[in-house]
Amino acid sequence: MAQGIFYVLDGLDEQQQLQFFCERITQAWRDFRSVRVWCANQAEAEKLDEALWQSPSDAFVPHNLAGEGPSQGAPVELCWPQANVAKRRTAAVVNLMADMPEWQGARMIIERVPSEENARQQARERYKLYRGQRVELQTVKASEQMNSFTQ
Repeated sequence: MAQGIFYVLDGLDEQQQLQFFCERITQAWRDFRSVRVWCANQAEAEKLDEALWQSPSDAFVPHNLAGEGPSQGAPVELCWPQANVAKRRTAAVVNLMADMPEWQGARMIIERVPSEENARQQARERYKLYRGQRVELQTVKASEQMNSFTQ
């Protein structure tokens, strides 16, 4: 059965959220070795790509934007809806989009709950959809988890 974590982003600014998800992606890669990250668009994927490259060398995450890198894909693949994404399963999915991503076959799903009310409502709808598909879910305050795996 797949597990899902919805991180509530209240109190985190944009830079803190970026750092937070870099940490979650790093941890997912360490735990699962296969991660697909869904961004809202290519510009967001490129911003996340740059942030991951800025990580300390001891926290390096082998990643690529969708369509770049090795033909079989990098262990961490940064995607967006219009990208040419390989049809392969991944062990973990990180969703930074408003819509529900392709996740079938994943053992872990990482989601976000933004502070803005419309985006929060979209997260609630995704939560209901996952629950309807028997994903074991939990909700966690992101501010309580900042740097949790590096301390």
